[in-house]
Amino acid sequence: MNSFPPYCNSLTSYSRWKTRVVTLGDVPLGGDNPIRLQSMTTTDTLNTIATVEQSIRMIDAGCEYVRITAPSMNEAQNLENIKKELRKRGYNTPLIADIHFTPNAAELAARIVEKVRVNPGNYADRKKFEHIDYTDSTYDSELLRIRERFIPLIKICKEYGTAMRIGTNHGSLSDRILSRYGDTPLGMVESAMEFLRICEEENYHNIVLSMKASNTQVMVQAYRLLVQNMMHAGMNYPLHLGVTEAGDGEDGRIKSAVGIGTLLEDGLGDTVRVSLTEDPEFEIPVAKQLVNRYANRKNHSPIPEIKTEQGKIVLPYSPYEYKRRNTVAVGNIGGTNVPRVVADFSNKKEITPASLFAVGNNYSVPNDKWNLSDQACDYVYAGDLDVSFEIPGTLGIIVDSEKWSLLNNTTRRYPIFSGNDYFDSKKISTELNFISVEIKTLSLEFIEKLKEEKTIVLVLKTSNEHAMPEERRAFISLMENNCTTPVIINRKYEGVVENNFLLCSATDLGALFLEGMGDGIWISANENVNMKSVNSTSFGILQATRTRISKTEYISCPSCGRTLFDLQETTNKIRQRTEHLKGVKIGIMGCIVNGPGEMADADYGYVGTGPGKITLYKGKEVVQKNIDEKEAVDALIELIRVHGDWVEKTN
Repeated sequence: MNSFPPYCNSLTSYSRWKTRVVTLGDVPLGGDNPIRLQSMTTTDTLNTIATVEQSIRMIDAGCEYVRITAPSMNEAQNLENIKKELRKRGYNTPLIADIHFTPNAAELAARIVEKVRVNPGNYADRKKFEHIDYTDSTYDSELLRIRERFIPLIKICKEYGTAMRIGTNHGSLSDRILSRYGDTPLGMVESAMEFLRICEEENYHNIVLSMKASNTQVMVQAYRLLVQNMMHAGMNYPLHLGVTEAGDGEDGRIKSAVGIGTLLEDGLGDTVRVSLTEDPEFEIPVAKQLVNRYANRKNHSPIPEIKTEQGKIVLPYSPYEYKRRNTVAVGNIGGTNVPRVVADFSNKKEITPASLFAVGNNYSVPNDKWNLSDQACDYVYAGDLDVSFEIPGTLGIIVDSEKWSLLNNTTRRYPIFSGNDYFDSKKISTELNFISVEIKTLSLEFIEKLKEEKTIVLVLKTSNEHAMPEERRAFISLMENNCTTPVIINRKYEGVVENNFLLCSATDLGALFLEGMGDGIWISANENVNMKSVNSTSFGILQATRTRISKTEYISCPSCGRTLFDLQETTNKIRQRTEHLKGVKIGIMGCIVNGPGEMADADYGYVGTGPGKITLYKGKEVVQKNIDEKEAVDALIELIRVHGDWVEKTN
């Protein structure tokens, strides 16, 4: 057990962290204000009417702040025309200028719009992926240089009442930060704190902070470390939450919900932007659904509190780094095994070979054999239904204990008991037994009994509205008492539609996997959500938390006025050609701003570097420059082939 500085008000009782109020026009941020929703235009900023009309679509969808890129002085100047046209049409929504590399554009934009966003990694620094050995003296001289470059913007913001977001991105940390702190969440935090300290020295406080990353583990750890640092320094600046380059469709939504939702669960966040490779107005409903879950969360059922010690939280794990909970292996569950996926068929009328198609187990009648997809579930919960056919060799069947005790054939059939019923049962499996528990079941006596058993896997449930923290508290109880029994996280969603189900489950379960908790995932849903979607979501959550990789990962930016090609069309083209390359990470970036740095840990990169021109990367290294866009996807495939990651598609 160790004690850690806190990063939120409470790990067990829902409470928003109280931040200072930041003024943005007529829509203030932070304090007791609602969690604000925002998005970013994808039009050419020099095209006033197109930008205005897209902004209006965003605002009508519920967008409360509109962000617009200003990569040069021309775009920054045109923000004035965009603002005038919006006001003329009756829209007073605050505007935010997004700045990279160009301090002079930021200084101009700060005189026009309500807020400017600067990225510490490229506002006063450049990134060449060079390691520099700094002494304390040479590092301090670099900070002095940054101060001189940054102070003019601060003075303008103070004069015009303009807010500022200091927005750190994992992939665009400067060589200076990387050389001293490494490619770490701590480096992200220090990158922002350097700029924040300068603002405070200049008595400027109209500031919002963000710690964006495409890797959800890094993103969550960075925000937590940022808040911990602010608490220690007596600061309380508002937080802008987002997972950068989340992608599109189901994957983008799951990844966003995992990262953003994990922080919202602990009361962090004052404004949210969901970064999807889709039109920006489609981001707002997703953000709204994520945020709305917390409107009435305060009156949830009580959860046992976490121990504290001299103002610190006492935990058996670190919330600031990922480490999987230590468990014993029971069959293929726990230990070093990847988290397992359980499909729930207990509410069906019957289970047939055709039923299993939805969960990746495909039976071929002509060949009389099973073909398994990369997202084939590992277990099926049958309840009291019969499974009388030959099942795939990798599949296990979970059966209600009373039904299981009557089976003649228990090969790859395993019983599930309720709580203490297992210890009272006369018939148990010699291989694998599941026990369904809630936090109230996990008494010290019960946990001590578990520690004596070698065939048990717990199935952890909750009915608490504040569900994730209650299940996290249950894991903490097991860890405090040195219980290494594997745990499958089980959640049931009633009365939800598919889109809402996706976001709720990704938040509730994804947050736990980011903490290193969970040896399996078991999601049940009502008839509004089909079995294929439930299974796909389960694997998607594990992929987004990087705890089990089952498909290609696309790190794709959400497009903006800097983008040099059609991101949605290109992402779809690349996906169609590469979606069978399990475990390969491909970055698809619209411009050099979101280039090699933002791709962070991608294996291959496809980056717009000029009109109709693409540059390809292997990791962070340029491989081919300025390829014609018409030939670039083929060139990417050849690059993957040359480096040995290509396999042919199989039907």
